Amino acid sequence: MSKALVKTDFNFPGQKSVYHGKVRDVYNINDELLVMVVSDRISAFDVILPEGIPYKGQVLNQIAAKFLDATADIVPNWKVATPDPMVTVGIKCVPFEVEMVVRGYLTGHAWREYKEGKRTLCGVPMPEGMKENQPFPTPIITPTTKAYEGHDEDISKEEIIAQGIVSKEDYEQLEKYTLAVYARGCEIAKKMGLILVDTKYEFGKKDDKIILMDEIHTPDSSRYFYAEGFEERLAKNEPQKQLSKEFVRQWLIENGFQGKEGQKVPAMTEEYVNSVSDRYIELYENIVGEKFVKADLDDVAARIEKNVTAFLSK
Repeated sequence: MSKALVKTDFNFPGQKSVYHGKVRDVYNINDELLVMVVSDRISAFDVILPEGIPYKGQVLNQIAAKFLDATADIVPNWKVATPDPMVTVGIKCVPFEVEMVVRGYLTGHAWREYKEGKRTLCGVPMPEGMKENQPFPTPIITPTTKAYEGHDEDISKEEIIAQGIVSKEDYEQLEKYTLAVYARGCEIAKKMGLILVDTKYEFGKKDDKIILMDEIHTPDSSRYFYAEGFEERLAKNEPQKQLSKEFVRQWLIENGFQGKEGQKVPAMTEEYVNSVSDRYIELYENIVGEKFVKADLDDVAARIEKNVTAFLSK
């Protein structure tokens, strides 16, 4: 289990600061570039779990890189290079303080709200008479505030504009980009026998231009269903077979943990950690449609330092 990269403490050429997130560590290089190291940490219920998952960072980084390349004709994105399997170097932007969540199906948070009798989510109406996992007539955007600590909160388009979080003009452009990138993600997923159920995007601005940032269409930021058997399961009100980190959340719930006060994270055995690693590799191969090539795990931190330093020194 010690092979997983759970902590980074690099000092790259030109480094001005570092931000340690739940999963990603982001290094600011001369206020021009960001070096995003996708660690093997895993979080659920807003808690970082005690063990890292080997190859998880590589899986997430490589999926995001592929989808950024596959949508670059729709919206400019922040990616400049991937000098290491676990690293993306990109343009430093000023982030918008909202996350654009787009939902094609009534599931997850939206379903929980719906089940409680609510028929609007983030100011967006949801039709009467729907059932869990049913597709919406057209995809809906349900934005959230961007919390650097604690939980993101639902917010409506009207509130975002009224509070001056994002201008009306920029927000309407974000909506267009969100729907177009989601539509492309759905097309690609369909070819892989998958359904891109819902996902979230983050955008920023650089030189007055809107830029798509961070990760996209990964199993950490998105929910996928298997297309085969979807209609039958929907008709029988059965749970859908899904590709996301939901299986980790389910394991935690079964072991008495939901991130609530006083609850203790269950022990993660080496066997369980390896099974999660295998699941992430399976996610990669299903989403991307290519065999996953494992990077060398002998000294991951040294490998990253060498690769990133060589890139920045060019």
